[in-house]
Amino acid sequence: MNRVVGLETEYGCLTNDPSGPPSAVGRVRNWIFDRARFGLPDMHQRDWDEPAGNGGFLFNGGRAYVDMGHLEYCTPECLSLIDLLRYDRAGDAILVQALKDLRLHDHVSFIRNNIDHYSGATFGCHENYLVRRSAPSLTEANVLSLLAFLTLRQLYGGAGRVGSTPGAELRGDLIRPGADSYFQISQRADYINNDLFEWVQFNRAIINTRDEPLADARKYRRLHLLHGDTSVLPTTLMLKVGTTSLVLDLLELDRMPKMVLADAVLSFRGISHQPDGPWIVTLSDGRTENAVELLFQFYEAARSEFSGRDEETNVVLDVWQETLTALGKQPEALVGKVDWVTKRWLFQQFVEREKIAWVDPWLRAQDLEFHHVDPARNLGLALAQTPPPWEITSADISEATRRAPTNTRAQIRSHIMQQLRNHSIRYFVDWEVIDAEGISSLNLLNPFEASTDTVASWCRQLNNTRG
Repeated sequence: MNRVVGLETEYGCLTNDPSGPPSAVGRVRNWIFDRARFGLPDMHQRDWDEPAGNGGFLFNGGRAYVDMGHLEYCTPECLSLIDLLRYDRAGDAILVQALKDLRLHDHVSFIRNNIDHYSGATFGCHENYLVRRSAPSLTEANVLSLLAFLTLRQLYGGAGRVGSTPGAELRGDLIRPGADSYFQISQRADYINNDLFEWVQFNRAIINTRDEPLADARKYRRLHLLHGDTSVLPTTLMLKVGTTSLVLDLLELDRMPKMVLADAVLSFRGISHQPDGPWIVTLSDGRTENAVELLFQFYEAARSEFSGRDEETNVVLDVWQETLTALGKQPEALVGKVDWVTKRWLFQQFVEREKIAWVDPWLRAQDLEFHHVDPARNLGLALAQTPPPWEITSADISEATRRAPTNTRAQIRSHIMQQLRNHSIRYFVDWEVIDAEGISSLNLLNPFEASTDTVASWCRQLNNTRG
């Protein structure tokens, strides 16, 4: 990719232990950092709700911590889609190993989805994309066009869900007669209340506008997205992130298709409740257009600008075109590739075979199994059809649990943490800065800097300290 990208995944937790999910989440979090098994715990309070020991950075360059009761895993900074897939799956692998070692695998499950099917609560999969401030194209027109793309891409990025949030119909989400309340394309649609907003909680927006680059603020911004679903199938994840990265490339070149939705939030919810289509949206000038055709405009612009740039880009463009064509003509061809299409097809077979209704609690239980972190139980991965360039092995995932990417600053952070584990001094590790007692701060403001040679003098100071 032409930028650093990272994912933040909040995991749902199921348990039959009377002490409930908080106990299981806490035990797994502690296991991750016990004796520096996978990383170093925070020694300082990071925020008002992140006391010391609440989490820490991992030796793979990522981070794990507890956020409002959910165990959250952040990938390291990644420059390639295959790295992003490897490090996303590394979070699952760490949790599976934790449950086995703690002998909790028969009593506790972690689920990579976005709703709990019980209280109506939602938890997120946030996407982070590095954007260059030097781009002269951060205009209102381009931002609104980006908002349109992010609204429509659920057609291949949605995870699918059984049911809807109580009261969704009363809020006007179902904007056309005949909309389906029993199966949706997106898990997050019912919970998104705004198109652009600064804060994360209680007023979730498609684009979070808080300016927190976690890098050199003179050069970079961080696009922080809240509306996406946690992906199960590799092709869904690669399409979701790969096409978004290409659209940001268009934005930085000022080559965005010009389109503005009349209401992005209502369009987002309306599409989610129409799994059979047609996916018609209203533009700001009153015209109505087919969402797939609008997405084709982004594809054509990206193909014109970037085809032949590199192998990864070519694969994304090819799969993007195949996916949009199938959505318009034969969505069933996307079984094993697009999460929501795969889940709906699978559950339709289940409903017919078991002669149950879509509102049956049994089906909601199967919905959770579709997202199980253990590949042996995950119903979605069993159907995966992944293009060869995006295939990864269990060995690839295992390595990603302990080693950082070699082409971003995550490698430097990992290298320094390996040094710190051998010293009994106080330290502070963050995405863009590292402090150790008695040594001046080390700034990691360039996300593309990967050479550990640049921090050799800092490491020598560390090794010369007592402790």
